[in-house]
Amino acid sequence: MCIVAGIGLGKAAPGLFQTLADLEYASVNLVVAVLIWAMVYPMMVNVDFTSLRHIGDRPKGLIITLVVNWLIKPFTMAALGVLFFEILFADMIAPKDAQEYIGGLILLGAAPCTAMVFVWSQLARGDATYTLVQVSVNDVIMIFAFAPIVALLLGVTDIAVPWETLLLSVGLYVVIPLLAGYATRRQLMAHARRAEGGEAAVTRFVSRIKPYSVIGLLATVVLLFGFQGNIIIDRPLLIALIATPLIIQSYGIFFLAYGAAWMWRVPFNVAAPCALIGTSNFFELAVAVAISVFGLQSGAALATVVGVLVEVPVMLSLVAFANRTRGAFPDN
Repeated sequence: MCIVAGIGLGKAAPGLFQTLADLEYASVNLVVAVLIWAMVYPMMVNVDFTSLRHIGDRPKGLIITLVVNWLIKPFTMAALGVLFFEILFADMIAPKDAQEYIGGLILLGAAPCTAMVFVWSQLARGDATYTLVQVSVNDVIMIFAFAPIVALLLGVTDIAVPWETLLLSVGLYVVIPLLAGYATRRQLMAHARRAEGGEAAVTRFVSRIKPYSVIGLLATVVLLFGFQGNIIIDRPLLIALIATPLIIQSYGIFFLAYGAAWMWRVPFNVAAPCALIGTSNFFELAVAVAISVFGLQSGAALATVVGVLVEVPVMLSLVAFANRTRGAFPDN
């Protein structure tokens, strides 16, 4: 519905969308920034850094998560982008557009999931403490590793690397929301009613503000498809072309991590979330950085939004597969 609404509004009111596009400062669109913060802030409140003391409780799962997320996934996504858009689809896509689509895929590949993985883990009945640990560790690493990895891969694929914009985006969409979430969590834990408990207070607060996160996501999709509406109407095949490497990457990364966990005899309640976090993406960050680096109407922004559309059905299919194969893993 949001896709249809965005395309329709973009056709009906192009002047409005142009006005929104012009509301930017230092390459950051202010409207998108507000929407991204609305999406990201609730999930950052959920991040509990005290869970890092459990980092050694499930070392095998965490090792698989970190190796796949930071040493494999960004590079396979970049390789698939180059393979499809510079070789297999080269006759169907202009070189400049191909570079932007590759850039969008790189941003998705370098941003492991920090929020929806809680949903996927719960559906697969994963270990909640382990899931929290892996998300917390990945968020810490992301602060330092996201920008260098993206810059490296953009440089390798001959895309100009705007370091200033890239670092600004990481600060705006990772560091500031993470610090704000941490401060909010500490306040809630410190002032929780004695009968309620700190975790219950955090859960109640997040439940209250979570609708704003959903609104932010839906509004962002409407906005981006409003800008991309003409391209989508004129070239509907383009969405399928962008989705192809994303789908291959998602299934490939999952089975790589899941297979490694099976070979290492990792318990299922750790194996499932450790495979799912690498498969899922922190698309809020990818969308925000794509807009900052490439622009609202860029192919990179479109690629990250297609990533959002692909992710939900793919992840649901993988959760179902994991639940069906639970018996192949140790119980604990």
